Amino acid sequence: MGNSSRKGEGEEGEEEGGKDGEEPEEVAEKEKEVEQEVEEELPLGVEELLESGDPVLDLSYRKFKRLPSRVCALLHLEKLYICGNSLRTLPDAIVELQGLRILALDFNKMEDVPPAVCQLTNLTRLYLGSNRLMTLPPELRNLQSLRCLWVESNYFQSFPRELYDLPHLKSLQIGDNRLKTLPPDLWRMEALRGLWLYGNRFDTFPKVLLRMESLEILDLDRNKISEFPSLKRLKALRLFSYDHNPVDEPPNVGEEALVVGEGAAEFLEAREARKDRLRKAAEKEAEELALAGEEPVIHGILKNSGSNSKQASSGASDDPEVKEEDPLVTEGEDEGGCVELPITDYDGVELEYEEEGVEYETEELICEGEVFEYEGEELEYERAEMDYEYEDREELEDLGRQDERT
Repeated sequence: MGNSSRKGEGEEGEEEGGKDGEEPEEVAEKEKEVEQEVEEELPLGVEELLESGDPVLDLSYRKFKRLPSRVCALLHLEKLYICGNSLRTLPDAIVELQGLRILALDFNKMEDVPPAVCQLTNLTRLYLGSNRLMTLPPELRNLQSLRCLWVESNYFQSFPRELYDLPHLKSLQIGDNRLKTLPPDLWRMEALRGLWLYGNRFDTFPKVLLRMESLEILDLDRNKISEFPSLKRLKALRLFSYDHNPVDEPPNVGEEALVVGEGAAEFLEAREARKDRLRKAAEKEAEELALAGEEPVIHGILKNSGSNSKQASSGASDDPEVKEEDPLVTEGEDEGGCVELPITDYDGVELEYEEEGVEYETEELICEGEVFEYEGEELEYERAEMDYEYEDREELEDLGRQDERT
């Protein structure tokens, strides 16, 4: 009877509502208006940000469950950071922001990429890390200008083939997912320069990676790989990280590649010692030739007789301290397409962005002791913690692999 009584009361209430002239649709509309009013009660300081006219808007860690509707009217925006909120999607009206080049949605609660995001065709960098994604939509192919994509710390069990149709994608961060294999035609992603696969479930080295000869950074930390093949055929490789895999020593790599992992320190020391011996031998040979009155020839390069032996030796090899850094320093895009070693100019993977305390950096590698920073135009990634900071720079300078976010 209690249920009947409640039902009767509900019906009576509905009848009373009807007497007031309010239809259910009108009630729903009023509730929606109230919800919007509550939404527009912006946190302290946000109002000023929305009215600033700045092309960069950082609304990170503001506890938003919905993106404020006013953001979609800021047609001048170029960079929008809304990570660390509780967003499950974005309003369709965000498609109006066609000037956006950078969109950061990390650390939200998205189970799918919002459809409107796939219509922001001028995006060059998209950050979707630490959400609840398992797949990418086919419409992601619309983002033909995309150069950097971060989807780390999600739930991908297979490699998203939608990425094959992004011709300019240079940096792919897909670490901390559930990948066990890579597709055998991954080599089709010819523009890729930086690939982060750490924290997945590989138990063997994916052989397709040996065909990706343009890779400059390859990170396979925290997998279960017990044996690595020689990587010398990857001529462009500048950083290979294999830490926390069940191996005792690094694989063979090119002379310019930095390695990070078990036994890597000894490997690098031995390589530097070998280079130092070669340098000293070249210096000694140059001095002997100079004393004999002959023109020294070093590594096939004829030196002027007026050059001193120290200048000649620098043509063969640099100071050991310099050599430790030079191969790691990479500039942004080289318009002339020329490459000079030990400093390598290349089309790096534009991963660095910094706005008001949030920064993503990658591409330029700086080795200091046992901590490796990857600095570049749009991203800094630090392996120890997922901590990001955004840095506002125009062009991507380098690839790197440590992530740091405040």
